[in-house]
Amino acid sequence: MIVPGGFGAAKNLSNFAIEGAAIGTGLALRGHKTVIVDFDVGLRNLDLIMGCERRVVYDFVNVVNGEANLQQALIKDKRLENLYVLAASQTRDKDALTVEGVEKVLMELKEQFEFVVCDSPAGIEKGAHLAMYFADEAIVVTNPEVSSVRDSDRMLGLLASKSRRAERGEEPIKEHLLITRYHPERVEKGEMLGVEDVKEILSVTLLGVIPESQAVLKASNQGVPVILDDQSDAGQAYSDTVDRLLGKEKAHRFLDVEKKGFFERLFGGR
Repeated sequence: MIVPGGFGAAKNLSNFAIEGAAIGTGLALRGHKTVIVDFDVGLRNLDLIMGCERRVVYDFVNVVNGEANLQQALIKDKRLENLYVLAASQTRDKDALTVEGVEKVLMELKEQFEFVVCDSPAGIEKGAHLAMYFADEAIVVTNPEVSSVRDSDRMLGLLASKSRRAERGEEPIKEHLLITRYHPERVEKGEMLGVEDVKEILSVTLLGVIPESQAVLKASNQGVPVILDDQSDAGQAYSDTVDRLLGKEKAHRFLDVEKKGFFERLFGGR
């Protein structure tokens, strides 16, 4: 979700914090001071994706409970000067976060950072609700499959009715759609929904389409946000997504089946 001054993701399927890591890193790459906050209390994947899991001493819950201050808990990224991570607790349960405690931490973060990326856990339990409650903007992440899109539609309903903006009758949260694990060949075979199908069902502005890619798994295993792999299709797609988030015009790529050349077809390509 997006809190004042920042962006985040509402996810119906957990993807090991890949989206939040990629988007936060992309913002920092473009010169914006950014912090990524992991709301997945009890699981804590973000620090693994960011490659800083061994540096977690204090976490989000420690700060909420007053057991540590924010500066003690923030982890500075080793690659980018203006990127920080606030890890989730791995030993507490979801009830460890409170509305008042989360608001206090987010307001303090807003004073220090241009963007606060709140990486929401999967589902609609308390961590996800708190991640979206204070949002100004939200990136709804979905896979191009019926069950995932249906869950995303449910999440859009919650964004429209359960946020603080909704409670106060203020301007609605600005919603963006990010489609991940997109496979044009499976779409062509009717095994997966197409981009237009997803857009028609959800009626949300399309921010980006991330192709199914081995680069995502490789980067995750190495503790590196995939957006830093600018040679991969997924890395390039995430980079385009961040540019659109910042208001730049970018054509969508990797939506069509790649046409193979003569020699690829001749020697085993299909």
